Amino acid sequence: MSPKNRSNYLVCLPFFVLLYFRNPQFNNKMTQSKKNNVAMKAILLAVLIGVMALSIWLAPYFATGAPAEGMIKLRKGSTVEQATESIAANIDTQFAQRVGKLLSMTGADLTARQGAFKVSKGDSPFRVMRLLRSGAESGIKFTFNNVRTREEFADRWGGKFMMGRDEMLRVLNDPIALTGIGRTPDNVTAMLLPDSYEFYWDITPTEFLVKMKGYYDKFWNEERIAKARKLGLTPDQVAVVASIVEEETAKADERPKVARLYLNRLKQNMPLQADPTVKYAIGDFSIKRITNAMTRTQSPYNTYVNPGLPPGPIRIPEKGTLDAVLNAPDHNYIYMCAAEDFSGYHNFAVDYGTHMANARRYQAALNARGIK
Repeated sequence: MSPKNRSNYLVCLPFFVLLYFRNPQFNNKMTQSKKNNVAMKAILLAVLIGVMALSIWLAPYFATGAPAEGMIKLRKGSTVEQATESIAANIDTQFAQRVGKLLSMTGADLTARQGAFKVSKGDSPFRVMRLLRSGAESGIKFTFNNVRTREEFADRWGGKFMMGRDEMLRVLNDPIALTGIGRTPDNVTAMLLPDSYEFYWDITPTEFLVKMKGYYDKFWNEERIAKARKLGLTPDQVAVVASIVEEETAKADERPKVARLYLNRLKQNMPLQADPTVKYAIGDFSIKRITNAMTRTQSPYNTYVNPGLPPGPIRIPEKGTLDAVLNAPDHNYIYMCAAEDFSGYHNFAVDYGTHMANARRYQAALNARGIK
């Protein structure tokens, strides 16, 4: 278009627009447009109401939180219904129903899931649904201390993990099952170091013991092994001494002193004659007073009838007590007797005469209290 024609077109354009707006056909279009706007507004309002209704319906699945912390435990082959039951049992019924609906709506397949899944207080049903779908299992904290026997340890284990008390006890008592980690039922507890650990819920007893052997090997570093060797003991024998020491005294500050007493006896080839070994041999740690008849109990653990150390620990000793044996201060005591004031401490003696005097005072105190 030439500049002249373009100029004429611009001059005439307003007239063309005016004529178009005055055209009846244009007016019809405007009327139709208004009708379309009304329809569009109606549609938008309906959509908005629908979105609001959907938001209200979905709010409990996104905005509400678990009322308490808990674990969802699933075995392979679990269904959505079984997962819902686990949530209801361990957390909350209403919360479980919401998670179950989301799992069903999303077509979740949980049959390959196995493990424990931790739900924190405040977690939404949507988050828990995603957690179960992802299969990201959580570790379980396992703490044990103040344990004497394999049976007691199995009791602590039971209820925490998928394979329960009976499975653990079977492995702890099975010589063949323990050969893989170089252990026997007598000395396997020497390998268990009381502490807090974290394992997956579906860990087997054998897998657990393999991991504990790793912790045991790490604890018994070159420095500790050298100290044990200087005492003429193996690491397991240190655990046996430590177990006797813990049964003799609950006073942590007295344990190094008691440890040296037993080390002195071993060095002099004296019978240990430790009362706790008699209780272990009898199977009753509630005994308050050891009699002469009890000291004749036939058992490899009874240090009144057998020289040297028992074949294994009479309890699972703490790591601190193991170090108390390794670092026991020098002294010449070879006798000890519970103090007559029942403080939990002991009277120590170098000679038998002094020891008997200490023993008579303690026996008189027992008699005065009617303890038999």
